[in-house]
Amino acid sequence: MPLNILLADDHQIVRQGLKALLEEEGFKVVCEASNGQEAIAMARLHEPDVAVLDLSMPVLNGIVAAEEIRKSSGNRIRVVLLTVHSERQYVLQAMRAGIRGYVLKTRAAADLIQAITDVSNGLTYLSSGVSQAVVEAYLTKEELASQESLTPRELQVLQLVAEGKTTKEVASLLGVSFKTAESHRTRIMEKLDIHETAGLVRYAIRKGIIQA
Repeated sequence: MPLNILLADDHQIVRQGLKALLEEEGFKVVCEASNGQEAIAMARLHEPDVAVLDLSMPVLNGIVAAEEIRKSSGNRIRVVLLTVHSERQYVLQAMRAGIRGYVLKTRAAADLIQAITDVSNGLTYLSSGVSQAVVEAYLTKEELASQESLTPRELQVLQLVAEGKTTKEVASLLGVSFKTAESHRTRIMEKLDIHETAGLVRYAIRKGIIQA
């Protein structure tokens, strides 16, 4: 029985290439998505074995989407993150979100195949370009203590706000009331001690939640 795969990337031509590669290796791509919000919806609808997510997607990035997918599936759906970023901040965010497959786009296609196979068997796969020191840093209390305690929902709201969405648009995209969306935004600002939208945008860029 082939593994069922969810493929999420905001570039259709990239998805087409990845789908051809994966199906040639015996996997079955059962659904595709062009942003993080779609990826969450497709995961709930099709219940794939593994979700392969690009990190830099609109609406919700791959890390935020991955955390929601894992949570809603009871951790049954394994996640592989595909990215050009090997920097410490991205790897740490991915590991905090429970992502155990981290593949650099600069590596060979065989890396992605191996990552999918490993995470489906409950293992961890990190491309060789990811420093072991970064992984070890994740395990230290000092590193964990330095991270702000935003909830997955607050991270969703933060990305949408940083992308220029109004509170009304955030509420619509997340399926919540205007009051709830505004409440999330207020709590984010309080937690981060940031009191204007420009500051939230700068924070989101610095933390890799959105791209500059």
